[in-house]
Amino acid sequence: MRSRRWQAVLIGVALAGGSMLAAPAAVAAPADDRPTAVVSLGDSAMSGEGAGDYEPGTRGENGDWCHRSTKSMIHRTQLADRTVNLACSGADSANVSLAATTHYTEGSQARRLIGVATTYRVTTVLVQIGANDEPAFADTLVDCIKAWFDPFGRGCAPKLRQEWPGRLAAMVPRVQSALTDVRSAMRQAGYADSSYALVLTSYASPLTEKMDPLLHGPQGCPIKLADGKYARTEAVPQFNDALRTAATQASARFLDFSRATETHEACSGKANPATEWQRRLTVDPAALVYGGLDAIGIHLAQESFHPNAAAHGQLGRCVTQFVTSGAGSARCLIGGDGNLNAVA
Repeated sequence: MRSRRWQAVLIGVALAGGSMLAAPAAVAAPADDRPTAVVSLGDSAMSGEGAGDYEPGTRGENGDWCHRSTKSMIHRTQLADRTVNLACSGADSANVSLAATTHYTEGSQARRLIGVATTYRVTTVLVQIGANDEPAFADTLVDCIKAWFDPFGRGCAPKLRQEWPGRLAAMVPRVQSALTDVRSAMRQAGYADSSYALVLTSYASPLTEKMDPLLHGPQGCPIKLADGKYARTEAVPQFNDALRTAATQASARFLDFSRATETHEACSGKANPATEWQRRLTVDPAALVYGGLDAIGIHLAQESFHPNAAAHGQLGRCVTQFVTSGAGSARCLIGGDGNLNAVA
C-alpha cells in the first residue's frame, strides 16, 4: 500500500513537471512604434491667442474663431515627435469635457483627444481652463476698462474683492470634472493613467500697477493702477490657488503660471513694448479679412491682454522643464538669465 502511494505521488509530480515544461513562454508585448505626441486642450491662453500666425480655418472663417497659433506654447515644447493643439479661444470647462457641446463650430476637445491618442502615442496632455467659467475673465476685464473712463470712480477692484472668491469656488468643480473627462478619454484610447502626464496650468497676470502713471491708458492699457495691482497681487494668485485645488482633486500635475510674465506685463515697458510678454489693447484688422462682418465687435480686439509669441516661447520652455523633471508641481519664474524656468 505504501509503495503504491509513493508511486502515485511520483506520477503526479512527473505529470505536473511535464505540464510546466510544456507551457508556452510568455510573449512580449509588441513595441509601440507610433510617433509620440504632446497635446494641449483649453482656452485662448493655451490656443495661442495673442501670438499671431493662426492656423487657417481658425481665424474666423465660417465662424471658427479658435485662433490656434503656430507659435503657441505647445508648439514650443521639446517633449515629443508631434505637438497637437486642440485648444480654442473662449472655451470653458464644458467645451474641454466629454459633453456634447459646440464652441465656435468645434465640438468636445476631450472627444477629439481620443482620436489623437489613437493615432499617436501621447506622452503629455497639457490643459489650461477655468477663465471662461464663473471667473468670466474677459467680461471682468471689460468692466475694469469701463471703470477707467470714470475718473472719479473707485475702479473695479472693490466689487471684485467681494465676488471673486465665490466665483473661484464655483469654478473648481467644473475644472475638476473636465480633467476627469480627459482621464476618461485617454482610457477610452487605451491608456493607463500612469502612462502619460496630465498637467493643469494656471494663468499669468496680464496687468500690473507698474505702468506709466499718466500715459498707460493712451498707451493701450486703460486700467486704473489700483485695479492693475489688485489683478497682479490678489486676483491672479487666488485664481492660481483655486486651480491648484482642482488639479489635486483630479490627481493631475500642476504648473503655476501666475508670475510667469512678471515685469513683462502689458504696458510695463512704457514706451518700449518690445520688452513685454503680454499684449496691450489690440485691434486686428485681419479679423475682418477672414471673418468678415462677424468680426465686428469682440473679435476685432480678441488678441488683447493675452501672452504674445515671446511669452509662448518662454512658457513652452518652462513646460518642457517641468514635464521632464517629473515633479508634481512647480512655478514658472524668470531666472537671472531672463528666461522662464520651472522651480519646484
